[in-house]
Amino acid sequence: MSDVGFGCTVVFGTSGFTASLDSIDLPGWVRESIDTSHMTTTNGQKTFMPSDMSDAGELGMEVHFDPNTTPPLAQTDLAETITITWPLPAGGSTAGTWAASGFVTSYSANTEKEGLMTASVTCKLSGGITIVASS
Repeated sequence: MSDVGFGCTVVFGTSGFTASLDSIDLPGWVRESIDTSHMTTTNGQKTFMPSDMSDAGELGMEVHFDPNTTPPLAQTDLAETITITWPLPAGGSTAGTWAASGFVTSYSANTEKEGLMTASVTCKLSGGITIVASS
């Protein structure tokens, strides 16, 4: 099912940081492969197996910049739960969420003479992502 992103929200569990979102760039999950080839592998073709570990990657967001809000980069040295709530689907009763432990690694603001003040936020996710489907 495809839908529009209007209505997405983000909340940081410890710092309470939240922002008006313009866009979310979801992480690219990565699982490394382990080379299992050896000197007598059939036909000299490499073989692989999946690693037991994966990397949840980075979460990127474009948000409305509020100069009166301190970004969580300066508020905490610890990872916190970052929860994205997706728009409620048509006919649905609860919105889906993705939640992960993470921390802000970069925060940069952009202002223009006649434009909306925005900020780019990058978060490193640590551990897995808990996905709760909408209903």
